[in-house]
Amino acid sequence: METIDPKDVKAGDEVYIIYHNPHTPTVANIKPAEIVQHPKDPNKLALFLNESFHLIEEDDALFSSEASAEKAFNDMYEDLL
Repeated sequence: METIDPKDVKAGDEVYIIYHNPHTPTVANIKPAEIVQHPKDPNKLALFLNESFHLIEEDDALFSSEASAEKAFNDMYEDLL
């Protein structure tokens, strides 16, 4: 799995994530997201996704390409597909 270390991103980077729908936890999709300055803390970065800001956590899996995210998604969910 080709993930990006959250410590290595900078504002303006585009990444891909596997996004789990908070209202339907069994639904996951690959989504593009942009790395931006956090609107309330200029010392932190955030993911801008679905018109919302999300703090970047150390255990977030960020991918540099949609293909890398798809491979990880398929590897994780192959038994369910």
